[in-house]
Amino acid sequence: MRYKDEDQIKQALGIDSWRNLSKDKMIRFAAMMPDMDTEVALQIVKQFPHFKEFAMSAVDAMEQAHQSTLKANKHSQKRVHQAFQQIREALIVQLEQEGLSWEEKKYLIEKIMETGNLQFQKDTENKEFLDGLFKKVLFGAGAALALGVAFVGGRVMIEGNDNPESDQTIPRADGQ
Repeated sequence: MRYKDEDQIKQALGIDSWRNLSKDKMIRFAAMMPDMDTEVALQIVKQFPHFKEFAMSAVDAMEQAHQSTLKANKHSQKRVHQAFQQIREALIVQLEQEGLSWEEKKYLIEKIMETGNLQFQKDTENKEFLDGLFKKVLFGAGAALALGVAFVGGRVMIEGNDNPESDQTIPRADGQ
């Protein structure tokens, strides 16, 4: 969808006023920018006098949430690996008992191997989770950066339009 005016954008974001633009909706706004007419996007961004602080605040909040998630994930992974290790240790103690039949030994060895496989699967799942989390953080930071570029680019364009010298053509290197 191509957004041609501010009201369409506000409706898509579910807000009545730009004062209601939360950090989350600011990121959604950034994601919508490629679908906005340039002039409309610039008019909206001009309405944010403290845009830089707002964008930095959004990036800081994303970083804090990311760090918190990583810390909780690390703690959870440590507990999972400890649990698997304890299970294997208990199985090894049983395996070392004398008088076990070949079937009992085989069963215990299979259980030890099963815990290793489960631990490997859990590690793979965790790496996929971290990869997805990294992509989300990268997207959020990219959205904030896109907003910053749009803001700075918009100011440069506006300042350029206010400058009477900006209507002059730049001479080419060959003098023409």
